[in-house]
Amino acid sequence: MKQLIETENFRLEPFFNLSADNLCITDFAGYFKKVNPAFAKLLGYTEEELYSKPISEFIYEADRDLTAQHGQNLTNNVPLYNFENRYVSKAGELVWLYWTATPSEEEQLVYAIAKDITHKKELEEERVSLVTNLVQANEKLKQLNHITSHDLRSPVNNLVYLVEMLDTSKIDDGVTLQILEHVKRSADGLKASLNAYVDAITENESLKEELENVYFDEVFQEVKESISTLLSSSKTEFVVDFNEAEYVPFERKYMQSIFLNLISNSIKYAKPGVAPIISIKTQVDRGRKKLIYIDNGLGFDMKKIGHLIFDLNQRFHNTDDSKGLGLYLVKKHVTSLGGSIQVDSKVNQGTTFTIVFGA
Repeated sequence: MKQLIETENFRLEPFFNLSADNLCITDFAGYFKKVNPAFAKLLGYTEEELYSKPISEFIYEADRDLTAQHGQNLTNNVPLYNFENRYVSKAGELVWLYWTATPSEEEQLVYAIAKDITHKKELEEERVSLVTNLVQANEKLKQLNHITSHDLRSPVNNLVYLVEMLDTSKIDDGVTLQILEHVKRSADGLKASLNAYVDAITENESLKEELENVYFDEVFQEVKESISTLLSSSKTEFVVDFNEAEYVPFERKYMQSIFLNLISNSIKYAKPGVAPIISIKTQVDRGRKKLIYIDNGLGFDMKKIGHLIFDLNQRFHNTDDSKGLGLYLVKKHVTSLGGSIQVDSKVNQGTTFTIVFGA
């Protein structure tokens, strides 16, 4: 039996060391006893550095109390599922981890698996920001509706009252003509009010963004770094050429969002067993700068869903974590600054996005 156990341990060692997931074993005192290379690489520490201090010192300060509570449950032999917290890497960056852990009371050890969900959290923050903006815009529209209904009440009521006073049998009568003049003035007042409200709506809907020369490669590299673990685990390859147009007047945070959402979607909707290959290049066509993005993923049936691709809350593949927001955001960012975006795709043959930036 002992020989069998030793053989089994030998077989598990490569699994532990080669796993792309972040694996660790901790003791009930709150120290790492063993971590796999993927976990050490994610946090940027050596294994010796991780073993040298209590686990709590690697956890983001705001998450330590809640993590300690779950840690206490583990020491009471209660397994941990679906727990998220933040660690601080050696470089000072926050890393979101999604934990599953099982305690062994007999060994006084905890066996845990952590998935890096940092890129998902970044997308969630963007979604929260969008929802917040939508709520604020909705509140403004509600307020405008209240103002309109209140301010138009008097001139409309006045107009109705004057119309009721009209005596059609006395069209040539001076009083009637005077009343008609009042009707005209009331109508003019109503028109002026409506014009003012239309102008107010237009002003609220206008996004006055301060544009800067955004260099494609700089933003691309920033986004790659932010999702480096995801790119590594998915074995994503890039073919990039920004030589024809190195920069474009744009909003930097919008460009970051465009790259992040397109790349994340290419990885999420990659063909099973096929590493994503993403081609990104720029062109200049009749004075307009273009960004052409191509992947080799699952693609879409354009005849069935081509008209829905950029709509909010649309989902086209059976992926549980899809929220139907990424492509909506991409189009919103592009069109809000005077640009346009087109898509061409075939099932199992990948997708091409062509972004034409505003003049």
